[in-house]
Amino acid sequence: MARKNWIKTFKKLHKWPVIIIAFIAILFAASGIVMNHRQLFSGVDVSRNLLPKNYKYKNWNLATVRGSVQLEETHLIYGNIGVWKTDNDLKKLEDFNQGFPKGIDNRKIYSIIQFNDELFAGTQLGLYKRSKTGGLWQKQEIPVNKERIADLEIKDNKLLVLTRHYLLESTDGQNFRKIQLPEPVNFQRKAGLFNTFWEIHSGELFGLAGKLFVDLLGLVTILLSVTGLLHFIFPQWIKRRKKKVRTKGSVEDASHPLPPRGGNRNLKVAGKEAVSIDKLVRTKKQNLNWHNVVGYVFALFLLINTFSGMHLRPPFLIAIANKQVGIIPGTHLDSPNPWFDKLRRIHWDAANRRYIFSTADGFYFADEYLSEKLVPAPAQPPVSVMGCNVLEAIDDNHLLVGSFSGMYIWNPNNGRTADLFTGKPYLRPEGMARPIGANTVAGFVQLGDNAWWFDYSRGAIALNEQNHPATMVAMPDEMRRASPMSLWNLALEIHTGRIFEHLVGSFYILFVSLAGICFMLVIISGFFLWWMTFRKKRVKKR
Repeated sequence: MARKNWIKTFKKLHKWPVIIIAFIAILFAASGIVMNHRQLFSGVDVSRNLLPKNYKYKNWNLATVRGSVQLEETHLIYGNIGVWKTDNDLKKLEDFNQGFPKGIDNRKIYSIIQFNDELFAGTQLGLYKRSKTGGLWQKQEIPVNKERIADLEIKDNKLLVLTRHYLLESTDGQNFRKIQLPEPVNFQRKAGLFNTFWEIHSGELFGLAGKLFVDLLGLVTILLSVTGLLHFIFPQWIKRRKKKVRTKGSVEDASHPLPPRGGNRNLKVAGKEAVSIDKLVRTKKQNLNWHNVVGYVFALFLLINTFSGMHLRPPFLIAIANKQVGIIPGTHLDSPNPWFDKLRRIHWDAANRRYIFSTADGFYFADEYLSEKLVPAPAQPPVSVMGCNVLEAIDDNHLLVGSFSGMYIWNPNNGRTADLFTGKPYLRPEGMARPIGANTVAGFVQLGDNAWWFDYSRGAIALNEQNHPATMVAMPDEMRRASPMSLWNLALEIHTGRIFEHLVGSFYILFVSLAGICFMLVIISGFFLWWMTFRKKRVKKR
């Protein structure tokens, strides 16, 4: 293909996609910056009344409830709504969130447990303690830097606090011993490809400096989108101004064949219009220059960031979900801790005197004293890449395991796994499989004789619909008002494209992938367009 044809093609590939997706690029960039600083924005909420209908609570959906804990005569239910006290039928609901910092994100509860006549809550941003009868939730000091609590458990007379990196142990609920779990059998220092891409995309792979650099890429994306649109609009502005001057000049010249004494006011007006047009032309050139310079400087980094982000959503996610790669030396993932950011849930199996850990790499068994290497469970239930949301003991030999892959009854002793809803044995699919199942399990509660599981989209569903009502009591207005969406979660919905589900239906799942392909096409075509035209012009001038 001749050079002129290449340039013509690159111009089309760079121009038209930008006009279509520039607004989307700005949304992605702004939401990504918010997501990179969750704690900073944790106190900012957005009313669900301002959001599409699918973001309004209906039948306890959207991970409203994750679990429950029984007190003497009442229960606590907890999840994205924080903590609420209730009875067996959920007919009476009492706000139990007093003491948590402002912002619904500070009330995102992963686990609550009763220990030494006190309640402990593991949240997104730390560990909290409160009396069962009254008082306020108070934050507890724990000996770790990353305070995201994954789960809580009781072993004999000890409180166990599982973070994403370490296990903490306490006999009094105040002083904690940090335990780094032993490495697993046949340990290889590798990280999940999904996690690696996630940290590349957020910049966390290189610590705070990396996150700030990705923030800069977000600002660069906004700048390139705005300057690109302006470059498209400028010619139209200039054309209209010139046409206006020509039209005005011809009419006025015809009505005033001789200029009046003292000069022609219309000529001055026309002169001002000409100056204005000249300024527009210069601004157009400056705008294009900024667009070109910033574009070619950051092109490679934008490509890497876009490519990694595309693989965090289906369908590209399917290809990397279970892949392992080597750890890049000197990065955030290069930690001496073999379980760095991998721990998700914990169960103390008292009957067999062992720990069962749900991790990003699957389920593992550990001895009572954590003195030996962890052993992977030989046969395991499926768990979505989003993590295990339910890990409940049914009896001494069976666990209820729920995630966005479904709900299963698992016997850790013999490895037998059955689908809770169909009763059929679980058969691991061959090759690539969907990252989520038909039942996206977000939580489970047992309130007296009643039990419900919570589908992320459909909400509360009775565990046995023949013996229990199909739905729980409707969420009270007080709870709805007290449970807005955090700005961080809204940014996540925008960044993943789910915010557009009400417009395009299930097609939204391809939104990030298609937008990513479009972004990469714009970046690549823009770079070669600069290389073949504007760069050549600069070289000739020199």
